[in-house]
Amino acid sequence: MHHAPRHRHHAIAAACLAVGAWPSAWAQAASAPEAKPPVIVEAKEVRARPDLDAVAEGDAQLRHGPIDIRADRLSYDQSTDTARASGNVRISRDGNVYSGPELQLKLGTYEGYFVNPTYFFSRTQAGGTASRLDIMGKDVALATDGNYTSCPRDGSGEPAWLLETRRVRMDLANNEGIAEGAVLRFYGVPILAAPVLSFPLTDARKSGWLPPTTSVDNKSGLQLAVPYYWNIAPNRDATLTPTVRARRGVGLDAEFRYLERSDEGSLTLNLLPNDRLAGRSRNSLGYLHEGNFLGNGYYKADVVRVSDHEYWKDFPGDYPSLAPRLLAGDAQVHAPVFGNWKTYARVVRWQLLQDATNPAIRAPYDRYPQVGVRGMQSLPGGFEFGLETEYNRFTNPNDLATDDRTRLTGSRWHSLGSLSRPFVTPGWTLVPKVSFNSASYSLDRPLTTGEFAGQRQPNRTIPSISLDSAWVLERDTTWFGRGMQQTLEPRLYYVRTPYRDQNGLPEFDSAERDFNFDSIYSDNAFSGIDRVSDAHQVTAGVTTRMLDAQTGAEALRLGVAQRFLLSDQRITPKGEVDTESVSDLLLMGSTSFWPQWKLDAGVQYSPEISRTRRSLMSARYSPGPYRTIYSAYRFKRDESEQVELGWQWPIYGEVRSGKRLSNAQQCSGAWYSVGRVSYSMRESRVTDSVLGFEYDAGCWIGRLIARRVSTSRQDATTQLGFEIEFVGLSRLGTNPLRVLKDNIPGYRLLRDDTPTEGSSPTAP
Repeated sequence: MHHAPRHRHHAIAAACLAVGAWPSAWAQAASAPEAKPPVIVEAKEVRARPDLDAVAEGDAQLRHGPIDIRADRLSYDQSTDTARASGNVRISRDGNVYSGPELQLKLGTYEGYFVNPTYFFSRTQAGGTASRLDIMGKDVALATDGNYTSCPRDGSGEPAWLLETRRVRMDLANNEGIAEGAVLRFYGVPILAAPVLSFPLTDARKSGWLPPTTSVDNKSGLQLAVPYYWNIAPNRDATLTPTVRARRGVGLDAEFRYLERSDEGSLTLNLLPNDRLAGRSRNSLGYLHEGNFLGNGYYKADVVRVSDHEYWKDFPGDYPSLAPRLLAGDAQVHAPVFGNWKTYARVVRWQLLQDATNPAIRAPYDRYPQVGVRGMQSLPGGFEFGLETEYNRFTNPNDLATDDRTRLTGSRWHSLGSLSRPFVTPGWTLVPKVSFNSASYSLDRPLTTGEFAGQRQPNRTIPSISLDSAWVLERDTTWFGRGMQQTLEPRLYYVRTPYRDQNGLPEFDSAERDFNFDSIYSDNAFSGIDRVSDAHQVTAGVTTRMLDAQTGAEALRLGVAQRFLLSDQRITPKGEVDTESVSDLLLMGSTSFWPQWKLDAGVQYSPEISRTRRSLMSARYSPGPYRTIYSAYRFKRDESEQVELGWQWPIYGEVRSGKRLSNAQQCSGAWYSVGRVSYSMRESRVTDSVLGFEYDAGCWIGRLIARRVSTSRQDATTQLGFEIEFVGLSRLGTNPLRVLKDNIPGYRLLRDDTPTEGSSPTAP
């Protein structure tokens, strides 16, 4: 034992005691990780017996590795490795803080008890008080007659929310809190009571019942769901959710997720055995699996199926889909062959959600199967050869309308080949290319029109040549006092494809390409294989960009492009000969030069009618945290005209930094308005909308969201959801965060470190 001389001038000096280590032994302890750290005692007055005990009084402090104890009086018994403290006791370890009048603690095992303590856990930013706290290791504590909250306890009144228990066990290592005789009070009102209540101490995953969720919509009425989360393994989990819908009945929702070394997937099932409104059983099934093999090999299965054609209207939130009335069953595998070559196989089966006797949309063909090989090969002399060869069997979906079953079905083999010689320099590129599109059909019944009428096995081959030339010119400049690098990027693209009569041939997968800055530089006006437009044309365009000289970030982009026809085009998506010498003019621009603004615009102008055919303009203003306003205007002549407004904006109170609060911060409130409204000017109606309010009280967050989704011009589903998030404990109510993130551009969570959902089983 070593101790410094005792100082009598208590007001300006302190005593120091190192127990269990001489000064010469400190270097050895530092170099030996397994050595026991010394016990350091400081105080105004220290009394010690070598190798036995020590007593410290007056601003006493004991340090033992990560343990720091402060009190009016401290004693340490070296034989039992026990520290005792009394009077304004405060102990901290790994950010966790306990304080109270009396403490006894074994330092080596970190076991002991606290009388009438106040405690605070850094990982949850929450704590409470108890009549007694038993410490059973660095990660386990047992509080008797205790409570728990993340709201401050400054003596000004009761916390906004408080979990009261007869006994609560905090297991930080297992991320689990178990409360016996638990009552959750919100502003003094009991809102949840349970004999045993288990809750996570962080956002990490833990098995157990999750807080119930409630919602209301105009079709199912009040809905109550009580999810049970099963943390099966670090890479597997499941959620079982019994549900009660006031107007429909009792159901069960289930989700299973897994994540392996080279595979991952999920299975989702929603069951409603007896829907009282529909008078039948309702269900939906979703399965997603994807993985890798043989290095670059890849496979995927994505299947969504529902019980009936009205399911998408009655349960719009059960499955995500860009086309809710067209559900895919898609299985595919891609395997490397050699170099840049790979083979693939695929099966696609569709479920069309519409009455077959009154069809509203046209279904794509099933592909049963699709197999092929594609790749690119470098050749001597700088040449590049590309080839795709593929076999498809096209069939009609099972639920196709009767009138559509006369559509042609059959098989198709096609080959797309190209030979090019790219010339590439830092300032320009030139790519001459020769290509062909060849297709051979085996149909289930003969063709009835066109050059191939009466044939069941027609075939055709269409060649094409192209020349693509692009430049990149740069110069240094300044813009509004900022150093910039400006680029000028002109491009010319020439295509020559001869006319071949394709009238009467099947159209299994061909459709008109969207006319935009990418497709205007393509050699075919159609997507897919079955139709190839004849072309003798030049596309000219130029883009200029302003790049920040320091960061390289793009501050401005402007572009213009137009196609010039050198001869009439006979095969067009509209089925009419195009005799115009120029195509529509494309204009686009975007800028984020001002950090608070992001502006985008695109215009398709028709010289033929001297009017705009399509336009899109959007602006987003984000001057600070949780402040964003988004607006957009979309126009398509003779089809649609729509305006959209979205926002997240504080309307009252102090805006917070976004991170969780410390226990010392006040539960003062801030109100936020959130929403998005889409309005069809052509139909004079609101098509979709989300409106809501969020209230951030610091230690709890409240959300109230109303959502309206149109299912037809006359019909819509309206949903109402609400949620209370008790920071450091859990959430009660629905979870509207997915709706807010998916519908409001620029939306930001009020708690940046609180995830809304897990992207894989390893996430909370």
